[in-house]
Amino acid sequence: MPELPEVETVVRGLRASLPGRTILDVRLGKTDFIDDPAALGEHLPGARIAGVTRIGKFISIELESRAADGPRQIPTLMIHLGMTGRLRTCDPNDPIAPHTHSFFGLDDGQELRYTDIRRFGRILLVPASGMSEFQGQLGPEPLEISREDFCGKFHSREARIKAMLLDQRVIRGVGNIYADESLFRARIHPARIARSLTRAQLIALHSALREVLTAAIRLRGSSVSNYVDSNGKKGEFQQRHRVYQREGKPCTRCKTPIRRIIVAGRSSHFCPKCQAAPRNSGKRKAARQR
Repeated sequence: MPELPEVETVVRGLRASLPGRTILDVRLGKTDFIDDPAALGEHLPGARIAGVTRIGKFISIELESRAADGPRQIPTLMIHLGMTGRLRTCDPNDPIAPHTHSFFGLDDGQELRYTDIRRFGRILLVPASGMSEFQGQLGPEPLEISREDFCGKFHSREARIKAMLLDQRVIRGVGNIYADESLFRARIHPARIARSLTRAQLIALHSALREVLTAAIRLRGSSVSNYVDSNGKKGEFQQRHRVYQREGKPCTRCKTPIRRIIVAGRSSHFCPKCQAAPRNSGKRKAARQR
């Protein structure tokens, strides 16, 4: 699933070609992942793309219309790539990839296409009046949150640290890959209860998360499945993974085989030596069951 670094990479690619362009027409195939398909046809034709940014895992395409009294803001086009979504500009005469469901014709002769094999993505329009509420449902950006605020998010919570990192209401943009990689670098077991972590451990996790995400953005994300950027190129950070999808391979620190367990319903990869398991977890579980 594209996470913060992959979405940021796609956004940077689109930012080089989309701002200033006008959307001429919209064609849709399957629409079960679109909140209001009719609204796209109503608002997008004639809209000028003012900018492309990222909000967590969402691609935010800011739009405006040319009115007689000056530019007028219209709803923002929000796109979530889900697990297999791709968004790229191409020549309208290029072959149409299977599972391409949305086409946005542009005034420079190019076409913006959205392709999604599994259709777990999402497309919606968010009015200016609803943007604050939309962002309020998401936690802060991990590359922007201060060390103190980060520690405050976790220090008293009973949930497992891996589950909290994946919760978009706590921290936006982090998914399975970068949660595993950050926890490894901070030497924290994914099943640890958040409130059991010391302040020093939370500070180490804050630092590790920032370092991992920054490096992944620099290398244009991780291509572990079918992810490619807006130009159709694969990322390179998968070559730097230390635990994710390395089950059975030696730890890069201590050579202990990497293990995989399920935490919060997701596969979690870790080194059993470098990331010590929670103590007395069996006793706590038994106590909760009594």
